[in-house]
Amino acid sequence: MSEYQYYEFQAVDRPLGEVDRQVLRALSTRARITATSFTNSYEWGDFKGDPAELMERWFDLHLYLANWGTRRLMIRVPERLVDRRRLDDFLGEVDCVKVRVAGENLILNIVRDEVEPDEDWGDGSGWLAALAPLRADMLAGDLRLFYLLWLTAVEANAFEAGDQEPMPGIGPVIGALEAFAGFFGLDPDLVQAAAERSADASAASPDAARRAIAAMTADETTNFLMRLFDGDPHVAAELRAVVRAKVRDRLPTAINASSAGARTVGELRSRAQAIRLARERTEAEKAAAERRRQAKEVEKVRRARLDAIARRGENVWREIESEIERRNAGGYDKAANLLFDLRAIAEERGATEEFARRLRTIRERHARKERFIERLAALG
Repeated sequence: MSEYQYYEFQAVDRPLGEVDRQVLRALSTRARITATSFTNSYEWGDFKGDPAELMERWFDLHLYLANWGTRRLMIRVPERLVDRRRLDDFLGEVDCVKVRVAGENLILNIVRDEVEPDEDWGDGSGWLAALAPLRADMLAGDLRLFYLLWLTAVEANAFEAGDQEPMPGIGPVIGALEAFAGFFGLDPDLVQAAAERSADASAASPDAARRAIAAMTADETTNFLMRLFDGDPHVAAELRAVVRAKVRDRLPTAINASSAGARTVGELRSRAQAIRLARERTEAEKAAAERRRQAKEVEKVRRARLDAIARRGENVWREIESEIERRNAGGYDKAANLLFDLRAIAEERGATEEFARRLRTIRERHARKERFIERLAALG
């Protein structure tokens, strides 16, 4: 099997300067390099650079895909905007992600091997664009990405059945979260089970967000506006995180009730199994219905063919003789198939004895045409 590797890097917070692009060009003469991205693929050889180093120096997102099943996503975020202790609640037993500090940033390195490729895996392009919103969501306080990572440990049987999920659900799993589950080959039934409950009662509605912002102090409002004026790339995400926290603080009863409803690993697995069985049953029913539809179409075509042959009467028998006399594979096949259809018509009309008599005559007359006799035997 030929090898294929796809590398894509994306700069979100700061575009690449001319000098940056020149340094990157030295790593690859074939790469497509823009002010915000570096993209290349290999069918032989390998990338000369170190993705970890590129992430430290220039990029905020990196995606790697290989056709033997390895997939990687790296995300760089400012460390000050991430609650490391909260992440530990999700990642303590997760083997497929490493978190490290690089200067003022935190870099998540997510890698899974032996991911089964599907028909939609393509050449790798488009995946990073689909996954990129995860970074902004994470900075805004959305922890559902880390729940999906926690599910990889559930898949690996790293937990006891009585262990609880780290947050009460992740619904709805759409957009970038759905792309993440697909890219890393997570069990879709387990993901669906986790998504049957809403992610967070603190996810602010427009009205709740408006009230939370209105309740901010003058200093808080001025600080956010000045950062926006100065072009801080993280101000919007941080504002959403602050609003989310304020809404959560205003809803202690709902949050406590939601937390009390956290499910166990055993419950999630049982629900995923029920979803899997229901899905397989639905798929089997659809497949059976499709087989019935196809059989009906085949029978419709067969019926039309038999009716047309029956209307031709003796001309069919003359055509059979003509095809046999062609003394080639095509002629023998057509003659044998016509005889097969004539037998079906005879059976419908109760004329099998007459058909058998005429067939014996044909076999005797062409007994030396061994290839033709073989075709008759193959059709029974």
